[in-house]
Amino acid sequence: MKKFLSLFLCLLLLLGARVCAEGEPSDLYARAAVLMDADTGRILFEKNGTEQLPMASTTKIMTLLVTLENADLEGTVEVSSYAASMPDVQLNIREGEKYRLRDLCYSLMLESHNDTAVAIAEHVGGSVEGFASMMNQKARDLGCYHTYFITPNGLDAQDEVGTHSTTAEDLARIMRCCMQQDEFLTITREPSWSFTDLEGTRSFTVTNKNAFLNMMEGALTGKTGFTNGAGYCYVGALERNSKRLIAVVLACGWPNHKTWKWSDTTKLMNYGIEQFHRETVGEDTITLGPVHIVDGQVDTVRTSSDVERRELLLKEGDEFQMDILMPDTLQAPVEKGEMVGTVVYYLNGEVLDLFPIYIEDDSRTIDYVWCLERIVKKWLGKNILTVQ
Repeated sequence: MKKFLSLFLCLLLLLGARVCAEGEPSDLYARAAVLMDADTGRILFEKNGTEQLPMASTTKIMTLLVTLENADLEGTVEVSSYAASMPDVQLNIREGEKYRLRDLCYSLMLESHNDTAVAIAEHVGGSVEGFASMMNQKARDLGCYHTYFITPNGLDAQDEVGTHSTTAEDLARIMRCCMQQDEFLTITREPSWSFTDLEGTRSFTVTNKNAFLNMMEGALTGKTGFTNGAGYCYVGALERNSKRLIAVVLACGWPNHKTWKWSDTTKLMNYGIEQFHRETVGEDTITLGPVHIVDGQVDTVRTSSDVERRELLLKEGDEFQMDILMPDTLQAPVEKGEMVGTVVYYLNGEVLDLFPIYIEDDSRTIDYVWCLERIVKKWLGKNILTVQ
């Protein structure tokens, strides 16, 4: 038994050595973390990536995204008493004041002001509840089915439906969508922004608090967050050497461990930069054989599929495979354009992409009229030859 345990421990140590040799991030502080290829949405690394957790002010990337998609940034926002009552971090806007929406978006993202977030939500959604509904709908549209928004600022909250929360994978999907908005990148990358209320009686300057923008070459955008329930959180994006990466860390320590999120984010980004290379897989065209038709007026029909090449970030040892799933025979009738199979791309045994296979010809079922026509044509052909 002791020999068996010793051998088992040795195997575990060897396995651990192999993982470290591949450079996979280890000893992360975050309870949940994800590294995503922003171009394809493929998860390159995850630690508890589907665990639902509070996300603090990283929520505000969705707040800005919904605002950009549904409102005119030149619009006027009037501050309610509820917005003005939000806890720190605050811009300290006051009830009845009016601001340009664009200016409040800089306040929202550069210094993460909670009162600004509520003022924006009430302006765009009619109410915080209405805006949260818009946020949740956008999350569903993006395939984020384990995300639930209650507040636009990310303060810890719970209602009869659930807890304000997301997953590391879902938050990466949201950031991927945000990156496609030039205005989102412009706002979140601005070093500082100065503005006044519309009456010109109060002046403000907000400074970008996203330290990661100056930590790594190619840093694109990001958002920090902290609440007592969420701990330190971060979602950020980087572009370098034709690679566009998104890193997410949730529950990455509590005071006094404010820097842990930067340590984890750097580890994740370096893993993507050092261990992955860009490679093209798949085919632009594919030759598919015909399918035999049982009881069909046409014996065989042609097939085709609009396959495409895919550019992926791959690491050493990744295996790509292509499979054609199509029956050898079909029962008549069949129609042109009918889907009869699938070309499947696999990466490391998991489905990467699917391409439908379609029929190119019709083949109706053999019936009495068709048989009669064939007999008549054959009979007429024989008689013509006899007369000649």
